[in-house]
Amino acid sequence: MRNTRLTQMAALGAVVAMTVAACGSDAEPAATEAPAATEAPAATEAPAAAEPMEDDSVDLASVCPATIAIQTDWFPEAEHGALYQMIDSANATIDAEVKTVTGPLVIGGEATGVNLQVRTGGPAVGFQQVVSLMAQDDSITFGYVATDEAIENYADNPTTAFVAPLEINPQIIMWDPATYPAVETIADLKAEGVTIRYFESGAYMQFLLSDGQVEEGQLDGSYDGGPSVFIAEGGKIAQQGFASAEPYNYENVFADWGKPVKFELIHDAGWQTYAGPLAVLDSKKDELAACMAAFTPIVQQATVDYINDPATTNTLIVKAVNEFNDFWTYDEALGAASVELQIELGLVGNGPDSTLGNFDEARLAGFIAIAGPVFGTEGLTPGDLMTNEYIDESIGL
Repeated sequence: MRNTRLTQMAALGAVVAMTVAACGSDAEPAATEAPAATEAPAATEAPAAAEPMEDDSVDLASVCPATIAIQTDWFPEAEHGALYQMIDSANATIDAEVKTVTGPLVIGGEATGVNLQVRTGGPAVGFQQVVSLMAQDDSITFGYVATDEAIENYADNPTTAFVAPLEINPQIIMWDPATYPAVETIADLKAEGVTIRYFESGAYMQFLLSDGQVEEGQLDGSYDGGPSVFIAEGGKIAQQGFASAEPYNYENVFADWGKPVKFELIHDAGWQTYAGPLAVLDSKKDELAACMAAFTPIVQQATVDYINDPATTNTLIVKAVNEFNDFWTYDEALGAASVELQIELGLVGNGPDSTLGNFDEARLAGFIAIAGPVFGTEGLTPGDLMTNEYIDESIGL
């Protein structure tokens, strides 16, 4: 997704600060008041897989690898909660060197006969794209491949997304409502001539440029994920972030700011990518088809279970981050707040029906029409990038 996140880091020298490497709904865009090259991690030695259950509905051992390895785009966080929900936290192994969390894959507390390994992305892998890591490392089973990343890499490494734990991309542009009381949308920042700091690799900004919502003179691609510049500027600039992280942190954690920010979701500005769907390399689709068929409903149910009761999983997320002992920090208060914001903003939720995790083909077709020209890719259809064939339509929030 990264595309990206939130973080608390020790800034160079003496400043300690939280940071976010910040990396959809079809409603009219509206601002919301607050309530991202090293080698990829190698597969680590995993704990012995749990014994297959007698109930074939949760037995993955006959159709999946002994360890399902999932490459993410960032450090552990609540936006990845569905993955960590599937790990038996009491028997999890945390490898701080390569930043992985591995344990028996469970659903509803019952073993499935295989292990799940969640691999950290972003800075831990030199900000390499998930698709690139999947192409380099055959031990990666599935990865978090955002739709825009899938389009960008389709010519060389096509992928197919098969389940989407997040419905809407959490990425935002935020600003200080006290400094700019008339600003309600990203486009309003253009009229005010406000500088926008963002990660220069963010493809969405090329869309905002071509769409006329921003202009070149506003853009500052030097964003590093930290809050220090925004705070030092006293809110004179705007900046990217995550709706499920920064608004909470700026109001409740960053004492030098300590007040609400306002924001617009990139989704509501028209860039409606799926931010964190699980995808498979097309070169592996046939060999992993049976595994995806069995695994997809488990991911759907884990998402529901996590949203309904995130506490135990958040404890595992916080433990992993603490043991990684990197610049990224996380606590249970932020995890709980993130889940609430994901629900409130519709970042997690059912698709256009009563099903969680499926893809809206009409939305994807519209996004391809917008994103294709950005990446110089033509002729793609939703079926080139995703499938709903493994989705259990009975599972939803």
